[in-house]
Amino acid sequence: MTDIKSTSTMLPLWKRCLITLAVMLVVSFLIGLLVRSILGFSLPDYVSGVVGGFSSILIWEFLKRVRPKS
Repeated sequence: MTDIKSTSTMLPLWKRCLITLAVMLVVSFLIGLLVRSILGFSLPDYVSGVVGGFSSILIWEFLKRVRPKS
């Protein structure tokens, strides 16, 4: 049985989606830049996208546990 009080204080779905999308895009971009500057070659776009996708899963799970301040 879920507690209605605890589920009503979660971040709204649209905010979680927006934050997750932003993190995914930023991580993908930064991984591409980092590999290019350190290793001297460009990653294929899908590889940096996969890394960004994995980071978005972690952020999504984290945001499900975060409660907004009242």
